[in-house]
Amino acid sequence: MTGTPYAKLANPIPVTVVMMPVVGATDDGVAVIRIEPTHHNHASGVECIACAAASDIRAILFDLLESVRQGQRPMFTRVVVDASALPDPQDVIDRLTPGRLPALGLRDHAVARNFTLAEVV
Repeated sequence: MTGTPYAKLANPIPVTVVMMPVVGATDDGVAVIRIEPTHHNHASGVECIACAAASDIRAILFDLLESVRQGQRPMFTRVVVDASALPDPQDVIDRLTPGRLPALGLRDHAVARNFTLAEVV
């Protein structure tokens, strides 16, 4: 795969958010992302940079796509996001739902063009 980090794929990659832990091997072509909860407490509505970076699904998906473009990993046909460790995975779902949260930069637009929320199970 070649192109700029912001190039659009021919077909968006489906993303499934799961609320139960993903155990064992998955099919070839499936990238599994495990989102971990924050490691320390925050006041309501406040998030530190470290926690934001570790749980920002848009940044994680962008980095995953970039690793393919740079030849560091094989291409995948779908993504499974294991959000079972989170007390409330709604933030992950909101970041993947078109129109729910605004795109904050080119990275977010690239993710919106190349990934689609397929289901939440």
